[in-house]
Amino acid sequence: MTSDMLAQNARWPKFDDKIFAAAKRASDAINLYGKEKVIDSTLGALYDDDGNIVAFDSVYKCLENMDRSLIASYAPIEGTIEFQKNVIDVCFGKYKPQAYIRAVATPGGTGAVRHGIWSFTGEDDPVICHDWYWPSYELICDEFKRNFVTYELFDEKYKFNIKAFEKTFRKELRKKDRLLAIFNTPANNPTGYSLSDDEWDRVLEIVLDEAKNKNKKITLLLDVAYMEYAGSGEQKKFFTKFQNLPDNIFILIAFSMSKAYTAYGMRSGAAIGLSSNEDIVDDFYYSLSHANRANWSNGNHSAMEILTKLNEDKDMEKSYLEDLNKYRAMLEGRARAFIESSKEVGLEILPYFGGFFISIPAENSEKISSLLEEKNIFIIANKNGLRFAVCAVSKDKCRKTPRIIKEVMDSIKK
Repeated sequence: MTSDMLAQNARWPKFDDKIFAAAKRASDAINLYGKEKVIDSTLGALYDDDGNIVAFDSVYKCLENMDRSLIASYAPIEGTIEFQKNVIDVCFGKYKPQAYIRAVATPGGTGAVRHGIWSFTGEDDPVICHDWYWPSYELICDEFKRNFVTYELFDEKYKFNIKAFEKTFRKELRKKDRLLAIFNTPANNPTGYSLSDDEWDRVLEIVLDEAKNKNKKITLLLDVAYMEYAGSGEQKKFFTKFQNLPDNIFILIAFSMSKAYTAYGMRSGAAIGLSSNEDIVDDFYYSLSHANRANWSNGNHSAMEILTKLNEDKDMEKSYLEDLNKYRAMLEGRARAFIESSKEVGLEILPYFGGFFISIPAENSEKISSLLEEKNIFIIANKNGLRFAVCAVSKDKCRKTPRIIKEVMDSIKK
């Protein structure tokens, strides 16, 4: 039974988060059978080949050497001035757009996504997203009574489905004057797909066409949490496309320290806003600062200091980039092993350009996942298929897993 103590707007079905529940089952299996006999492909965090979470030396040496009074102290509500400046530099690299840009500190990329959906849409307004997506987008929309609408990410050639995007985008703007579109790229979670420059050009062509109607308020929310694992810098070139835009198009970037700094538990990131109009960016800055105060007051001071130091001190930056490049290469090797093995055994996978995950399109994904667990392979099932976390699985296990997945999938078809 459900009590009537909660307000109606706070009532949700009882559930356990499926990813963390699967991770718990994998952990139990490891305790029972040993690490070598279990493949734990559940959580989106970097693990070494021995199954230990990766924590960059450069990041945690910086923390260990930090003055305790700074670690213990409150940060400014909007983030330190130094963090705001440096997070913009880190995000864009050499491809900073010619636009007015401001940043507000948030608890991870999630905080930035939360702020974007709350601040740039109203109740029942559409938030559109590709159909391979991080489930929290939908949860946040449910919480705020936004209309979460999806379109097919891939066309028949496994390219970005521009026709599906255009149909959904134009249809929803016929109904409402305010719309937010989420793009999780580069290195999409859960597929590893990245939009190409040509695909971004086509997206912006459609967006600009609708923006001719000045009553329409359009926000593009770019979740770039996995960007640093999608290349070594050139993957940021697409940012230069977001300049000289009309005032009724706003670009909001959800930046996260979780993956790029192996700082998942520090909960630090930023909402970065871009506009051709300085007043609009200032409105964004003060609105999100207010939202910070109303929700979590302020962020992790030590994490802000880490990003600042690793960007401003050249020796520390060099050490950080060595860590990042080392583990980026490890991730690329694992992904390559999984992809090559998939080709050998005939397992269909989605295009992968980088990031923590590779996805396998599949019907009956829950059943496949359950059968794989019987073989001590723990993989996340979603609406469209299976998500395999190459970030968490050794190269050898990445090489052997596709054959087992294919065998289980084939057994269901018989």
